[in-house]
Amino acid sequence: MKLLSKATIRGAIPFIIITLIAIVFYCLNQDFFIVKSIFINGLIATILAASSVIYDNEKWSLKKQSLIHFSLMLVTVFPLLLISGWYPLQNPKDFFTVFAIFLCWGAFFWTLFYLIFTKLVKSK
Repeated sequence: MKLLSKATIRGAIPFIIITLIAIVFYCLNQDFFIVKSIFINGLIATILAASSVIYDNEKWSLKKQSLIHFSLMLVTVFPLLLISGWYPLQNPKDFFTVFAIFLCWGAFFWTLFYLIFTKLVKSK
C-alpha cells in the first residue's frame, strides 16, 4: 500500500471517531471550550497517526525521517497548540513557553518510541 493511502487511513480513523465525540458533546450543549478542545485533540491525533507513515519509508535514514516528522509537526501541531486556548499567549514569552513545551514533549515521545522500537527490532 502506498504511503499516502496508509496516511489517509491512519489519519481518518481518529479523525472520524474524535469528531463524532466532539459533535456529541456539542449536541449535549457542553461548554464550547471543551468541544473545541476535543476537536483539536482529534486533529492532533489525526496528524500524528497520518504522519507515522514517515517512519515506514525504509529508504530514508532515521535522521531524515525525524527531521521531516519534526517539520511537519512544527507547521501543523504547533499552530494548533497556539489556537487551542490551552495556553495564555499575552506576550512573546508565552509563545516561547508553548514552543518549549512542544519541544520537550516531542523530544520525550521521540526518545520513548525510539527506545521501544529499537527494543522490538532487537527482539525479532
